[in-house]
Amino acid sequence: MSVSQSLRELISNCTLPASEARILLAHLLEMHYQLPRSALLSRDDMRLNEQAFEEWENLVSRRVNGEPIAYILGKKGFHNIELLVSPGVLIPRPETELLVEIALAEITKLNRAAKVLDLGTGSGAIALSIASSTTLASLIATDQSPEALDIAKQNAQSLALSAQIQFEQGSWYEAISQQDQFDVIVSNPPYIASQDPHLGQGDLRFEPESALTDYGSGLSCLQAIISKAGNFLKSGGLIAVEHGYDQSEAVVVLMKDAGLIDVQVHHDLAGHCRAASGRKSLKNP
Repeated sequence: MSVSQSLRELISNCTLPASEARILLAHLLEMHYQLPRSALLSRDDMRLNEQAFEEWENLVSRRVNGEPIAYILGKKGFHNIELLVSPGVLIPRPETELLVEIALAEITKLNRAAKVLDLGTGSGAIALSIASSTTLASLIATDQSPEALDIAKQNAQSLALSAQIQFEQGSWYEAISQQDQFDVIVSNPPYIASQDPHLGQGDLRFEPESALTDYGSGLSCLQAIISKAGNFLKSGGLIAVEHGYDQSEAVVVLMKDAGLIDVQVHHDLAGHCRAASGRKSLKNP
């Protein structure tokens, strides 16, 4: 590639798919020239200066080597917000928006102030999406990783949602008071089995391993969360967890074994069983 090439030529001559080249080039135009994405069309004969062109080559090289676009850009859209992301957190994925929708539906049904717990918050995606969508939720978001919590707090601050969310460090329920009770618990825990070949492929190679796998069967974190949910749910409270496409039956069993009722399976946009929810009986104290 040459610095003398126009934006149109940079895209057409790039080794990346055109869609990815456009994303990276639009990012560069915004950072260096404060131009909108539409400039890729309206100013497609424009040529980059030498500094911007060197950065373009660096961005392309990073992507060619497999680095996720979200990490290259340092941000990722999720639900109705944009989040800062870095290699210290899992990249938020569209299928996880299902947990947000389940939680919001429950809060709407309650039609009152609701207390929500997000276990393993990562970048804060689920908790912040809930907070940005309703003023009825007060949230506690936990993570074992200090680095992840730092990023989640930055996101809360940039979205002006810090007052609505309390962040706590620790492993699952160990991060909160044993007396805390919640209307809704949500979690997208590590659920990929340690031997799954996908861990060595694509974007997953760059993401924090501890956010992807439980280093076992893929069910241990789900079991830890579901088995103790009754201790932290109010009577009639709801828990919803994301799981792997082939784990639905096992997760439903875990919920029933934990004494949860009204256990339901939820499908993502691709039609896969992607989440399960259950409710604490109103008869339970």
